Amino acid sequence: MAQGSMAPGIVAGRLSAEELARNFSDLHPAYAPHEAAVAADRCYFCYDAPCVTACPTGIDIPLFIRQIQVGQPEAAAKTIFDQNILGGMCARVCPTETLCEQACVREAAEGKPVEIGRLQRHATDTLMAQGVHPYMRAAPTGRRIAVVGAGPAGLACAHRLAMKGHDVTLFEGRGKAGGLNEFGIAAYKTTGGFAAGEVEWLLQIGGITVETGRALGRDLTLDTLRGDFDAVFLSVGLGGVNALAVPGTDKTGVRPAVDFIADLRQADDLAGLPVGRNVVVIGGGMTAIDAAVQARLLGAETVTVAYRRDRAAMAASRFEQDLAASHGVRLLFNVQPVAVHGNGAAAEIELEYTATRDGRLTGTGETLRLKADQVLQAIGQALVGAPEGLRIEGGKIAVTGAGRTSLPGVWAGGDCATGGDDLTVTAVAEGRDAAEDIHNALMG
Repeated sequence: MAQGSMAPGIVAGRLSAEELARNFSDLHPAYAPHEAAVAADRCYFCYDAPCVTACPTGIDIPLFIRQIQVGQPEAAAKTIFDQNILGGMCARVCPTETLCEQACVREAAEGKPVEIGRLQRHATDTLMAQGVHPYMRAAPTGRRIAVVGAGPAGLACAHRLAMKGHDVTLFEGRGKAGGLNEFGIAAYKTTGGFAAGEVEWLLQIGGITVETGRALGRDLTLDTLRGDFDAVFLSVGLGGVNALAVPGTDKTGVRPAVDFIADLRQADDLAGLPVGRNVVVIGGGMTAIDAAVQARLLGAETVTVAYRRDRAAMAASRFEQDLAASHGVRLLFNVQPVAVHGNGAAAEIELEYTATRDGRLTGTGETLRLKADQVLQAIGQALVGAPEGLRIEGGKIAVTGAGRTSLPGVWAGGDCATGGDDLTVTAVAEGRDAAEDIHNALMG
């Protein structure tokens, strides 16, 4: 597929280094200690707390907020990490506005929830800054487990298994660990190299060997892994990108939004990162919003998110939609792409208005054209190269219980597996729970 950096309208250095630094500063700055204390005082410390039920990892939220309130942020962090070892990243990227904070009693009573996410960040950052890992390994079990994919699910699984005394080999197809946290999340949500630092901190548990540049299907086979290890956990994510099935997508300037975000996350100098003058993002999920906002922050003059259904159906939360709008991103609903126009390079995109009739989405025949020298596709991803023998449902690895696949000794979790939302926090929960199940299966 054509890479956007070659298109005439896509250039680097649209903004100064100072402007870029300001644009990509922390979305939710960390609390100062006195701010955290004030925020913690707003918690009712509910006995039957709805925020806990809303948390996919089941963190005891009233307990950790009480610990912050009494001046024990390290103890609060331990409460968080016991359930979610990637609690630092989740504090930054978890859609708290639709999970714990939406369920907060203060939200129902006053329309202003306790800022649980920022309190979680305060606690986890405080402990992690000390550089001491809060867990120790159990006695060695002699069991060896392969974890394939070093994203949130794989990291959570590997840590829990290592903590229980197993030896874990963590295989990662890319050049560094982290998965979505490292390559797929907006830069303004995880600043200062936090994703890489969190991986380094997590690996302090010991017992985990990381092998990068080792991908399933390319460098590894499931049959070999099953023969060499006592158990296998697959957390390979969704490596394929759904393509637009319209004319013109082979033109220069059209590319997957996930590639655009990955390039941005790995760039040493944002001033050297090319961006179009007029950018159109196709899709309605978090990837679409992250790509659109960052294109705007890089200096694109116009950025439009084009989504085929109405606002209510958009996968991105209302908070994220409003964030995009606040940065000057235009949200265009009930439109679908018809064609990308241009002489070799994208110049315009043609969209058709849609409507829902008899429960089905259909085109109306009415179209419009937008200037677009860069078109970013964010219409979903797909599982690539699933090994034979694994049952597939809905394009994902079918699992039952705590991630058990159709093959004995093989578990799966995260975006590649059925059963959960495609969220970092959900992936962590699935990796953690699979580790517990693997441990029980191996140790009887």
